Amino acid sequence: MSLNLLARKDLNEMLRETEGEVSGLKRALGPLNLVTLGIGAIIGTGIFVLTGPVAATAAGPAIVLSFIIAGVGCAFAGLCYAEFAALIPIAGSSYSYAYATLGELVAWIIGWALVLEYAFGAATVAVGWSGYVGSLLQDFGIPISPQLSNAPGTAMVNYHGRWRSLGSVVGLTPGALARLPRVTARFDLMALVGILAMTAILVIGIKESANVNNAVVIVKVSVLLVFIGLGILFLSGHTALHAANWHPFIPPNKGHFGQFGWSGVLRGAGIIFFAYIGFDAVSTAAQESKNPPHDMPIGILGSLVICTVLYILVAVTLTGLVPYTHLNVADPIALGVDVTGVRWGSLLVKIGAIAGLTSTMLVMLLGQSRVFFTMSHDGLLWKWASKVHPKLRTPYVSTILVGICVACLAAFLPITTLDELTSIGTLFAFTIVCAGVWVLRRQKPHLARPFRTPWVPFVPIMGILVSLAMMFSLHALTWEVFLIWLAVGLVVYFTYSVRHSKVRHAIRSAAEPEAQTAAGRDV
Repeated sequence: MSLNLLARKDLNEMLRETEGEVSGLKRALGPLNLVTLGIGAIIGTGIFVLTGPVAATAAGPAIVLSFIIAGVGCAFAGLCYAEFAALIPIAGSSYSYAYATLGELVAWIIGWALVLEYAFGAATVAVGWSGYVGSLLQDFGIPISPQLSNAPGTAMVNYHGRWRSLGSVVGLTPGALARLPRVTARFDLMALVGILAMTAILVIGIKESANVNNAVVIVKVSVLLVFIGLGILFLSGHTALHAANWHPFIPPNKGHFGQFGWSGVLRGAGIIFFAYIGFDAVSTAAQESKNPPHDMPIGILGSLVICTVLYILVAVTLTGLVPYTHLNVADPIALGVDVTGVRWGSLLVKIGAIAGLTSTMLVMLLGQSRVFFTMSHDGLLWKWASKVHPKLRTPYVSTILVGICVACLAAFLPITTLDELTSIGTLFAFTIVCAGVWVLRRQKPHLARPFRTPWVPFVPIMGILVSLAMMFSLHALTWEVFLIWLAVGLVVYFTYSVRHSKVRHAIRSAAEPEAQTAAGRDV
């Protein structure tokens, strides 16, 4: 039994499955599509929201160093992903890589963890998307009920004719705050609509999905470049302001754990890491890439490099414009634009944030449906999950089911720790992929690899250590939910998957003739 649990999928068979159109999926994505998919998944809440609070509470202006440290840590995992994605261009991403190197049980666990990552990640992003859309509609005088455009349980007050979360209203006495009209959100209709719209696009076709993502990526990257340009022009005429805001570059440690000093820079890197999550989702589209050996490394590493550069430029500009002590707000980039005197800055940032969150939702849903597709194709999940539409050539059943489930999560649940649940699934996947590259190099050192991770085993070992360090920095509640989720997955595995696994079936079929031959010799 233990041997079968660790049975590996034959690598040569996996490579044969990627040839031609065996899977039924359409190969329509070029390197540019893959790079924009990565950018679409990475740039979102992290750069539009996280940059300010991390600078204000952890790293100060040295958040620039935090971005560099986090980017280097992600690069270790990115190099390992690039080798596997070029070698095994299967839609299952790290699940498929684990199946080929570490065995079926490990592959199942990582696949189940990816379901958690993409589902809760898309739901969390949808809630943020809903808030920005509701705020933008208010800017244009379009009323929308605060009870239908915020996470359930969120207390909202009407302040100067605008509905805002209770926690964002400052400067009022308790009595004045109590007199404001107040409601509690019950159902996030906007989040539900957003998820269902992205689901419909994914069902229509992968090329159409990529085109929508390309357009959205152009919008949000343009917004960030405009912000950087405006900030640099303003600072060029106010060099004293920049110098004052950057002094001290690394504020002294205040005595609190992880607040400023080098410990704050490192803590900031741990938080900022979550802003990089998403480049791994590029590998889930490998089976729809036109030329995976060439294009997949470009997509994964290209998107990671571009986003790292943008993050650093935004951090430099933002901390130059605004004192880091003033950045603990939900819209730090809008605050930075206000300093330049550009009146339309707030509107610009909202449009960019909506674009960023839209593409992130799209790629998260794409990733989960493709992992479902591959696990079902291997017999580990139910057959309906791998059904491909005869005309659209997309896994429409799994895409629709995933979309409905995620829409319900986003619309009905008061979610508080989903960002960490998303992160722990990602970090677990990073650990497995880095270990898999190391294992496969030892098992098959002479295998032709279109892209080779440099400095093995140093790079995989560093990727494993960084990922594990990030995992253990997460809250205990996150670990509890994660372990419960894995326990549920193991129940599914031992009650369904072990009986329908194609790999296990092939092992049993191969073993039966040998057993019969042995029995004949005994007679």
